[in-house]
Amino acid sequence: MQTKPRFLVLGATAKTGRRVAEKLIKMGHDVRAVSRCTDIAFDWTKPETWDAALTDIDAVYVTFQPDLAVPGSDETIAAFAKLALTKGAKRMVMLSGRGEDAAHRAEDALHQSGVEATVLRANWFFQNFSEDLFLPYIQQGTLALPAGDIPEPFIDTDDIADCAIACLLDDQHIGQTYELSGPQAMTFADVTKVLGDASNRKIDFIPITLDQMDEGMKADGVPDDFRSLIRYLFTEVLDGRNSTPTNDVERILGRKPNSLQNYAQSVAKTGLWSIAKSA
Repeated sequence: MQTKPRFLVLGATAKTGRRVAEKLIKMGHDVRAVSRCTDIAFDWTKPETWDAALTDIDAVYVTFQPDLAVPGSDETIAAFAKLALTKGAKRMVMLSGRGEDAAHRAEDALHQSGVEATVLRANWFFQNFSEDLFLPYIQQGTLALPAGDIPEPFIDTDDIADCAIACLLDDQHIGQTYELSGPQAMTFADVTKVLGDASNRKIDFIPITLDQMDEGMKADGVPDDFRSLIRYLFTEVLDGRNSTPTNDVERILGRKPNSLQNYAQSVAKTGLWSIAKSA
């Protein structure tokens, strides 16, 4: 890799991609951040867009849409990595989901492709409560999910971005698969209490069934494929398999991951959760 590598960041408007791009640029690196709506567009479903994105690139941060667990993602990743190698992009760090057994085929495809690969498997994000997904419900004061009492060591996407950058820049991470988590496992009910305490308002967690959640998503016009993915995440993944925190963030960065409490205090200062939206 060159002294000053040129980076391609996929998912430039998404939670981790945006942060990886911003941090690399702040560090003085040459970055091409792409998505379906950027000037140089990138779309996983349109391989004809890949060539321009990969031109004059040395290393890539890979996020896949909608999820690596979907059928066929392994073939897509293999094809992308093959093209990347022909274009000279030899280094790749790919975000995956912790505990997503169905994503392992895509991870294996990347490791076996010939690129200098690192895979980062991550737990659920803190930012799901402040940037999308659960934000409207937190603002309304009620979060209803089929989560039960299963604890999850939620993680800050800034920590994921920092890990991704470290893996892009340091060859010691080539060939590794890391499991990234926050420092403490908490139930969704625990999380809503922390968010409520930080924002000085009451936020209730209500356990519901998977079918009730699915009916609500359908009524809200959520596409069938995304609903299927959410059902998968709340059944096969959120079953306790990821409840034990890991030390991989500290292994990579030499520091402990951010806590939910620190994240909540930071977001609460913006007033984001104090806005009570009408249903």
